[in-house]
Amino acid sequence: MRTTGHIRRRTPGSWELRYSLGRDPATGKRQTITTTVKGCRKDAEKELRRLLRTVDVGDHVAPDKVTLTAWVEHWIAIGCPGQRRQKVGQLSQERYAQLLRMYVLPILGSFKLQRLASVEVERLYTGLEKRLSARTLHFLHCTLGACLGAAVRSRKLARSPISDMAVTPSPGVGEHGKALEPDQLEALLQGFKGTVYFPIVAVAAFTGARRNEVLALRWSDLNVAAKTLRIERAIEMTEAHGLTLKPPKTKRGFREITIADDLIALLMKEREWHLRIAAGVPDGADVDLSLVKLPPGALIFPNPARLGKFSFTALRNPNNITKEFAIKAAALGFPGLRFHDLRGTHETLLLDKGVGIHVVARRCGHDPAVMLRKYAKRLKSADEKAAEALGALSKSALR
Repeated sequence: MRTTGHIRRRTPGSWELRYSLGRDPATGKRQTITTTVKGCRKDAEKELRRLLRTVDVGDHVAPDKVTLTAWVEHWIAIGCPGQRRQKVGQLSQERYAQLLRMYVLPILGSFKLQRLASVEVERLYTGLEKRLSARTLHFLHCTLGACLGAAVRSRKLARSPISDMAVTPSPGVGEHGKALEPDQLEALLQGFKGTVYFPIVAVAAFTGARRNEVLALRWSDLNVAAKTLRIERAIEMTEAHGLTLKPPKTKRGFREITIADDLIALLMKEREWHLRIAAGVPDGADVDLSLVKLPPGALIFPNPARLGKFSFTALRNPNNITKEFAIKAAALGFPGLRFHDLRGTHETLLLDKGVGIHVVARRCGHDPAVMLRKYAKRLKSADEKAAEALGALSKSALR
């Protein structure tokens, strides 16, 4: 049986719509919805037909006066779930909250969620184009889209206004950093020798691990006999919890990386230094360190300065590593080089050496397609090799 309703004029230009949803399965009581529509009677009749149709097909969304601000704050409070209906990490929650509170809510926050139209969102984006980069505006669009998508799944919205936009922000041309030539990487590493950052830079360059993964490595992750490093955690820095450890985002992030003998020797030298500190033995003293034990959870690259005493488990601030690396790299003749570019360099050099894409992707915890699209850079030397190969072909084909 089709649902029915009726219309009652309240004041000039204002109409009350009243319709039934049937009986509540839990209580057995009849559910009646009352809402108000502005306009002429034809507008009211059209809206009533729409509402009754949604009831008949099971797509009904009850009228709600909740504002966009109220819904955004609710979405943030429940962990910013996306299409997978799962909470995101704390750092992502803070970034999403910052974007929405800084750029969206001051303009659109007072709008009723169900009255928000695509034209208002488009007008917001137009106003932000001069303030934000294309990449940031696109990220803001994705964040707002995820927030409104959750409202649709929660039956607060029948349809997201994002779906009706005529134009959406483009991420622009992505800039994913640089890749060093082999001789440039060697020069960079030579320049870092003698600094406390040398082992950190070397591990990043020869494993392809992310900065926060390198800083979260424990000595228990190093298997000297198998010549592997195990990646199973990363540092996360948030306003709510400060520096903490978290597992990788995906299953691909959990991995073992085979490392070369020279890198193992460098790490063992670092470990010997830690053992001497733990035993209180000065450098150069001829002692047996085999009986010395490091504390559980001892990090390979801890933050040593903590209350004047060396700490084996204190986490380093990743941002400090990034800043110090950029300063030193610029002084060595590599201005603009980022710590993260070591990862792209590692992947690109392996690919140019003929290592299989699936091997490099597994080593770095990547999806192969994402790795090729975002991180694999074209080196000048590789381009020259391609030109030489084509030149040899052209000599015989074009004569």
